[in-house]
Amino acid sequence: MKRVCLFTCVGFLGLLGFISVAEGLGVNWGTQATHKLPPEVVVQLLKDNGIQKVKLFDADQSTMSALAGTGIEVMVAIPNNQLAVMNDYDRAKQWVRRNITRYNFNGGVNIKYVAVGNEPFLTSYNNSFINITFPALQNIQNALNEASVGDTIKATVPLNADVYFSPPDNPVPSAGRFRTDISGLMTQIVQFLHNNNAPFTVNIYPFLSLYGNDDFPFDYAFFDGVTNPIADNGISYTNVFDANFDTLVSALKAAGYGDMTILVGEVGWPTEGDKNGNSNLAYRFYNGLLPRLAANKGTPLRPGFIEVYLFSLLDEDAKSIAPGNFERHWGIFRYNGQPKFQMDLSGQGQNRYLVGATNVQYLPQRWCVFNPNAKDLSKLAANIDYACTFSDCTALGYGSSCNSLDAQGNASYAFNMYFQAQNQKDLSCNFQGLAMVTSQNASQGNCNFIIQIASSSSSWWGPSLSMVAMAFITVLAFCFW
Repeated sequence: MKRVCLFTCVGFLGLLGFISVAEGLGVNWGTQATHKLPPEVVVQLLKDNGIQKVKLFDADQSTMSALAGTGIEVMVAIPNNQLAVMNDYDRAKQWVRRNITRYNFNGGVNIKYVAVGNEPFLTSYNNSFINITFPALQNIQNALNEASVGDTIKATVPLNADVYFSPPDNPVPSAGRFRTDISGLMTQIVQFLHNNNAPFTVNIYPFLSLYGNDDFPFDYAFFDGVTNPIADNGISYTNVFDANFDTLVSALKAAGYGDMTILVGEVGWPTEGDKNGNSNLAYRFYNGLLPRLAANKGTPLRPGFIEVYLFSLLDEDAKSIAPGNFERHWGIFRYNGQPKFQMDLSGQGQNRYLVGATNVQYLPQRWCVFNPNAKDLSKLAANIDYACTFSDCTALGYGSSCNSLDAQGNASYAFNMYFQAQNQKDLSCNFQGLAMVTSQNASQGNCNFIIQIASSSSSWWGPSLSMVAMAFITVLAFCFW
């Protein structure tokens, strides 16, 4: 009788669609958006998809409050613009009290890491953070230790892969070394991390190997094989992720810390903003990455488990596009928390659309489009430029989903993005008589004319998977009564 009831319970579990996630897999949750999903909605999105690890870019109180009591493992962060302040130990202790120990109670936030800065040694920063990052790291970890949480919460510095390299005359992973201009500093940081049992955190982006480099072997950015692998001391490298990761392993070994734990802080693929940024290629990338993580395949020089955070959870329409238009489109979910493509976070190949955000409140079904009755078109280009300056028009770029629109379509898209960014205020859809409001969806083909999230989203949350989980526990208890 118990056996029959067990099958009934397991069947009930399957019907609920509970989702498993590969061990060690987390996501980055960025918030550089003009209209943010309420933190409670995002946390429910994480829970509904079985995601148990999240990496933040700050320690915002509303975000932390939403994470409290969930058990989700959290990496909080200190932005680069606060690194100088953290060079003062008293300020570092204050930060730890305000953002770490404050949440360290039963039912609080499960904080595991503190990210000190974000890629502070990028060459494009022109050494702005070279002298202040390591002291900030030391102060934060020492403050954690003094607060008696340093054994379980570790400070680390998420670094871009440009902090290490292989020399041009021997471009193989085994020749990896830290960048010459920061070699001494990197050795000091690595030694400090090692002494505190903290991981080395690196961000690896195979997409960027392709971006702007048509000579890069296309298939090498993915995981499904290449015709000409890179040979290195008897090892064949068939993808750039493994080669990049093992270049770091070699750099750490050369510095005397070859066994150091490495955590991949960011890895992902954008779905817009470039000819190689689309959902099909994102699907291909994740369909190769996730099964490897689930199988604990690791890399040739570091086989086994690797902790990895996907970049990113959500699209962010207010991010800087200085690196490229793709910067606003890294999310596995759209701006509104809806999935973009099928994937299986468990890495078992059972691809399906992830569970989308629920209880999302939108602005009214109104779009701002080009007015076909407009007479004077002499200022059309200037008005499009204005609209795109203060909204996100990256989907209009080369290789993107709205690149095939005609002139009027381009104008409509730009006007609508501005209109939505301005919360559909009536005066935001005029553009010197060139625009008009319509209740007809203006989307064309694959080009989506969005309706933005309402800024005053409802605080009521309907039945969620966590609530249904309680029902399952009740059923399970009944089964084994």
